[in-house]
Amino acid sequence: MTAAELATELEVSERTVARDVDALSEAGIPVYADRGRAGGYRLIGGYRTRLTGLGRSEAEALFLSGVPGALRDMGLADAASAARLKVSAALLPELRSAHDTAAQRFHLDAPGWWQPPETPALLPAVAEAVWDDLRVEVTYRRGDGAEVSRVLDPYGLVLKAGTWYVAAGPVSTISPWYITATR
Repeated sequence: MTAAELATELEVSERTVARDVDALSEAGIPVYADRGRAGGYRLIGGYRTRLTGLGRSEAEALFLSGVPGALRDMGLADAASAARLKVSAALLPELRSAHDTAAQRFHLDAPGWWQPPETPALLPAVAEAVWDDLRVEVTYRRGDGAEVSRVLDPYGLVLKAGTWYVAAGPVSTISPWYITATR
């Protein structure tokens, strides 16, 4: 269909059609534009999404499952946004409003009250080490004030009441490679 035909069918502007087609393409949906007299937007024949059987409450729960601030702190905001766009594109038309419904009605806020949230500068690097099973060399200050350096195998990250923690153990055999993190 041409942009004009789609705009008429969907009751939107041609500019909205172009923007939506770009968003679909970025989400991995194989939509193509052919120029010329017989041109228009095309979806590859036989294309099907792989997401089926998801109900409204499941879709809303999925969109509520991430804490936006935590994703941003770990450097995953763009990846989360792309994932939400792909899931939205794969949903049945009557479920596509689930993201907006969840966003309008619920706000997830992990930090505690009356304290400013503190995001460690090296959090994205530590998150990358956790994902990639890399060792982390850390320097930290113990309760008695002494500085200690250790090489650790990180198991995961924990966000508790607005404070980030790394769950880690002494070096095992996960990986011989490591990154350096200093507090």
